[in-house]
Amino acid sequence: MTGSTGMGVFVPVCLNAAIGIYLCAAFQQLPSPSLLSRRSPFSSTLSRLRTARFPSSVALSASSTVTDAPPSIAPSAIESSPLPDLEPSKTDAVVEVASIPEHLPSEAGKDYRPLACMLAKQDFKEADQFTRDMLIELAGPGAQMRKYVYFTEVRKIPVTDMATIERLWLHYSNGRFGYSVQKKVWKTCRADFQTFCSKVGWSKMEDGIERLRRWFGENEFMYDLDKAPRGHLPLTNTLRGTTLFKEVLNHPAWDSDVLQEKLF
Repeated sequence: MTGSTGMGVFVPVCLNAAIGIYLCAAFQQLPSPSLLSRRSPFSSTLSRLRTARFPSSVALSASSTVTDAPPSIAPSAIESSPLPDLEPSKTDAVVEVASIPEHLPSEAGKDYRPLACMLAKQDFKEADQFTRDMLIELAGPGAQMRKYVYFTEVRKIPVTDMATIERLWLHYSNGRFGYSVQKKVWKTCRADFQTFCSKVGWSKMEDGIERLRRWFGENEFMYDLDKAPRGHLPLTNTLRGTTLFKEVLNHPAWDSDVLQEKLF
């Protein structure tokens, strides 16, 4: 009686143990919860890109639906800035390698690779801000202190640096954006600022009245290469008048041989 009872207890215990061992072994074959939560086949690729540093060639997302980009202020910031997390529905984009020019000359010792990266992935909004910030840096201590360029300081900006910035804009916009492009439009408009604004899309119609697009608050400018008119970017602040804008268009870089040099 005792033996049969013992055997009766021993069999279920053995079965339970066997089932437990089987389940543990099966569980170990399952993917980790972090992988189960990611539906994108590019999860591991994106993870590596987030920790990558940017040499002369940069891994970029080629998706036209991904418009958010990491802010870049200082040239060195792009080396450590992580790529943004993508929504599951947007991670089907093909990750491509965009070639960045090896030689980006600067008389002032500036690094223009961050600008090249922004333009290469068509992040024109960040590229526009970077360009204005760089012009302030290049204009000298006075501009750096007041945080904007005075029209008399425009000529102090080195021709080589202006040409490098312009060549990047021209190359990555297929010749649609750039100061030299704006200069050509300016001439066709007979140097009339209102006509120029209409031509490049700096103004818009509202209730039958044409007005300048808002820059502060809700930004109304266009940062889409397919939607923005030719010459729409880069932007120049004209809140203090058009003298600064005119001086930028008259910079000697636009007629220099440096501007004709190829990037690649």
